[in-house]
Amino acid sequence: MTQRTGWKALSGSVLVTLLLAACGSGSTGTSENLAADQTIRFPINDDIGTFDPAHQSALVDFDFAQNIFQGPVKFDNAGKIVPDLLTKLPDVSSDALTYTFHLKQNIKFSNGDPVKADDVLYSWNRAAAAGDAYAGNFSPIVGYDAVSAKVPTSKTLSGLTKTDDYTFVAKLSAPAGWWLSALALGGVSWVIDQKVVTAKGEDTWWTTPDGLVATGPFKMTARVPKASLDFAPVANWWGGSTGAIKKIHVDVIADQASWVTKYEQGGYEIVGYANMSPTAEDILRYQAGTHKAELTLNPSVRSSWVGFSFVKGPFAGDAGKDGRTAFSMAIDRAQMVDVACAKGAQCTPATGGLIAKGLKGYLGDGQDPTSKFDAAAAKALYTKWDPTGSKVKGLKYTYNTSATNKLVAENLQAQWKQNLGVTVALEALDRQTFFSNRDKKTYVLFRHSWSADYDHPQDWFDNLFTCAAGSSGSGYCNKTMDDLVTKADQKPIDQSLNDYISAQKMMIADVVGAPLFYSIQPYLVKPYVKGAGGNAFFDYYWTALKVLQH
Repeated sequence: MTQRTGWKALSGSVLVTLLLAACGSGSTGTSENLAADQTIRFPINDDIGTFDPAHQSALVDFDFAQNIFQGPVKFDNAGKIVPDLLTKLPDVSSDALTYTFHLKQNIKFSNGDPVKADDVLYSWNRAAAAGDAYAGNFSPIVGYDAVSAKVPTSKTLSGLTKTDDYTFVAKLSAPAGWWLSALALGGVSWVIDQKVVTAKGEDTWWTTPDGLVATGPFKMTARVPKASLDFAPVANWWGGSTGAIKKIHVDVIADQASWVTKYEQGGYEIVGYANMSPTAEDILRYQAGTHKAELTLNPSVRSSWVGFSFVKGPFAGDAGKDGRTAFSMAIDRAQMVDVACAKGAQCTPATGGLIAKGLKGYLGDGQDPTSKFDAAAAKALYTKWDPTGSKVKGLKYTYNTSATNKLVAENLQAQWKQNLGVTVALEALDRQTFFSNRDKKTYVLFRHSWSADYDHPQDWFDNLFTCAAGSSGSGYCNKTMDDLVTKADQKPIDQSLNDYISAQKMMIADVVGAPLFYSIQPYLVKPYVKGAGGNAFFDYYWTALKVLQH
């Protein structure tokens, strides 16, 4: 166990001295008076990868960038899509093929440059042509195929045009009820200043404080690569108030175990921002200690499950359904979480389908009957399905190497042996090999997980579960479900959610996978910091933060 000099080991007088030194004198208690020093400090384990919206894919980068950049729409903290740079949500034609966007007329970049429709068109065309991780968010727009082709025939989206300086239009090739959710995610839909990119360099413009120009309420003021980053509110920000915080300081520290020590000594106000996590040991210590109110465990966007091949091996097709069911029901998920997720400090049992808890489309706790642990029923069903054991002879579970995946694999192996009497070999592969082979439907029994890109069931179905999906590794194909999902994809979420839920229930009936657990995002926050935390997708915006007298 790591030795600590934090609150548990410090005497009361020393702890008070440290906190006063860190925060300045002030009254204790629950006063809403603001502290003189409105600085928030927190750690991350590695430097950001990029702030360029066209190339963002890492959550750590995104959690910073959402405070620097803006797009037409965004998700608020409650997960509702709201206007950001727009005067209102876009007008949508009756055939759902034409979206008309009306920009606010007072928007300015942090360097004072005005923002007009040309800036949005430049930003979106640039991101679509870059073809990086989330360029596909523009796939509904007419002309995307020409931009995204292996040999592009255009650098601009023909369906994206401006009407005037503050109005632009996107024409879609087919209705896409999920598209606003993809835009609200941010990243590729954020607006950048072409003049700055041209002057500072296509690949380097964002790397320095004077180059990282955007429309959001915060700007980068200093950066020491691999060491630290500093941010401050934009003076006279076009959007109005930037909140109470005057400085955000971030340390790049690889030693995760040291984060909470420094937090307990008053050096950090938050641990958990930017998709970072305290150690499992620290989470358990806070859960059991007198400072547990400082810890929150939020649902995250990732689900993990056991995948079955529907195209080869013993679990394939209808003939393999009883086998898939038995192998799922033989898993004690509470034991799995205890062993692989540090007694529940890092995940919760998956009992409500494959879509992660906290997201649109989650079925609800206990709504997947195949995830209910029943060793006796599982053994009886397995024995009926494979009375001689010949079907599972030489069976192998394949996973990509990591400490958690190894714990999961070993626990599955032990549970299947104990509860079914089946010996399953384990195969650990490097990350690149594993994913390459999984996409080729190479494996019979394998690890799978998915982190949602945006809060819409379409992101799960079209990437993982439809006949044409390329990321599931299972080869599952249900034409009836596909038709239902295709119709749902075209409608707004308030009209399509029930269809997606029905589609999930079809998957459960087919036992597409054995859900294991949903991930958690922990936050440690000092009691005198208000407005901190996050939802399943992102940290709350910095404009909501404030430091009270303490």
